[in-house]
Amino acid sequence: MCGIAGFAGWPMAPEAAERELGRMCGAIRHRGPDDEGRLATDGVALGMRRLSIIDVSGGHQPIANEDGTSHIVFNGELYNHHPLRAELQARGHVFRTRTDTESILHCIEEFGPDGVHRLRGMFGFAVWDGVRRQLVLARDRLGIKPLYLWETPGGGLAFASELRSFLALDRFTPELDEDALAAYLAFGYVPDPACIFRGVRKLPPGHLAVWRAGAPLEVRQYWDPRTITPAPMDEQEAVTELRRLLDDAVASHLEAEVPLGAFLSGGLDSSTVVALMARHVPGRVRTFSIGFDEADFNEADDARRVAEALGTEHHDLVVRPDADALIDHLVAGFDEPFADSSAIPTFLVSRLARERVTVALSGDGGDELFGGYSRYALMQRRRPLPPWLRPVATGLGRALPHAAPGRGLLLDLGRGREGRYAQTVLLPVHGYEGGVAAPALAERIRPMDTALGDWFAPVAEREFIEQLGLVDLATYLPGDILTKVDRMSMAVSLEARVPLLDHPLVEFAMALPGSTRIRDGQGKALFRKAITGIVPPAVLTKRKQGFGVPLEHWFRGPLRHRIEAMGDRSAPHWRATDPAAFRRIAGEHASGRRDHSHLLWRLLVLDLWLRHLDAGRLREPLDGRAW
Repeated sequence: MCGIAGFAGWPMAPEAAERELGRMCGAIRHRGPDDEGRLATDGVALGMRRLSIIDVSGGHQPIANEDGTSHIVFNGELYNHHPLRAELQARGHVFRTRTDTESILHCIEEFGPDGVHRLRGMFGFAVWDGVRRQLVLARDRLGIKPLYLWETPGGGLAFASELRSFLALDRFTPELDEDALAAYLAFGYVPDPACIFRGVRKLPPGHLAVWRAGAPLEVRQYWDPRTITPAPMDEQEAVTELRRLLDDAVASHLEAEVPLGAFLSGGLDSSTVVALMARHVPGRVRTFSIGFDEADFNEADDARRVAEALGTEHHDLVVRPDADALIDHLVAGFDEPFADSSAIPTFLVSRLARERVTVALSGDGGDELFGGYSRYALMQRRRPLPPWLRPVATGLGRALPHAAPGRGLLLDLGRGREGRYAQTVLLPVHGYEGGVAAPALAERIRPMDTALGDWFAPVAEREFIEQLGLVDLATYLPGDILTKVDRMSMAVSLEARVPLLDHPLVEFAMALPGSTRIRDGQGKALFRKAITGIVPPAVLTKRKQGFGVPLEHWFRGPLRHRIEAMGDRSAPHWRATDPAAFRRIAGEHASGRRDHSHLLWRLLVLDLWLRHLDAGRLREPLDGRAW
């Protein structure tokens, strides 16, 4: 696991290029504390910070091919590099290291940019092909690893794993993109390919980019889960195949020359990963979990019972409101504003794991693939009102005061099914929907009923329950879940791997009909059958809790001072917030009339993130161990 950065098409002397590259790499040294490598050649600069996992002693990057005409910097892990290496050696390529990185380099050298189809793993990489005179950049299929692109004046291009590499450069002027800011207020993150700064974009999951001097940047999609069509299969055959794919995915993610463990919540996904690890790892698997004093949010006891049943070496930690001391540092750990409050326990469990291991496997991805979110079952039960009746419900809802009982329900009933789903994953932005954005900013984003329309449209022919998984696979998974895991694990120089997002497993899951996801109101119907006998029986009947944080209680107690401080009109969040709307939701929450904790957290994060930006702290590398 590493961080990469670089640029092409910037006319400057090699010494100046080295200095610029040094600033970019220095800003992300938390992603790779073990080594730094830089190369400036032919008007192209490649840099990286390395967290050594495979070929610890010999994997220094950038890595060159046999004759020095191509070079690579790579962030991630390649899980099929052994067979790929054998194939490339048979084609005449000579390897000088044992790293997975070198297999990618020779693959792109042999097959060009389309060689990315042969890669199995998580990655963000840049290959300078000196023969073809092109820079090839790619991001893995699911967006597990990040990659930002900045097209610079004069036809140049810069890339980086984190925005702080651009912020470290004097030539980069961070100007907020108001469309992205409005999207943040709705989503709680900035969805791909948008970026909080003008002129920068994320390379979306499953995409590659090719830069050539004097030509427009070519960006194209090489993998699209929406093109995977349902494949009829006997249920028992599907169970057998799913078990095989799960075992293969976990086994493939275990290669490392450093200590390895796993996050364990006691739920279906993490318990499955740990149980399968125990089949392949000699000795006891090291597992790590987080708990809360509040019973509704505490999964530590469940995780402990699963750990005992599986015989792991288990470590856990209880999170209390003294997490307040972490919040400022945690917000700075994200290069864009990011409002999933479960980043707190994610950081803490990552820090706990890093005390004993360098690699940790996670169970993320299973809910999107197999229908595990409770909102999926909720949407299956809901039936939208007839189209002619929806405007009536909307009109009645808007006519009621914001705090009136039933107002939210009426607004929800006035939406079609796509809008009703959006209401389960987004927060309102427009004032008439209960949002708090400044009116000019709210105009930049669609209202709730059409907010996800661009993601639903390409999958409209699928069963609705299948559509939900595909929409989340394109939005919530890379924008929220994977961003959270990447930034919080990298803050403490821990590599997090997600075997349930092994792309052969994903492709199998996306081909399953919707009936395998939810059955009798319970999610993950087929998945539960497949893991029966693999996980302890109690896991199969455990109530789904998620990785939430008791914000409602914290904001009325030990974190109340945070909301009170935001009432000061000098607070940065007022750039995006309507004053009257903010005062209303803060007052309703403090009095106990309504729970606005998620919206208040979103605004608090924005406020703190803007403070960090204004003070220049986002230019600095993280020191997660000091938090």
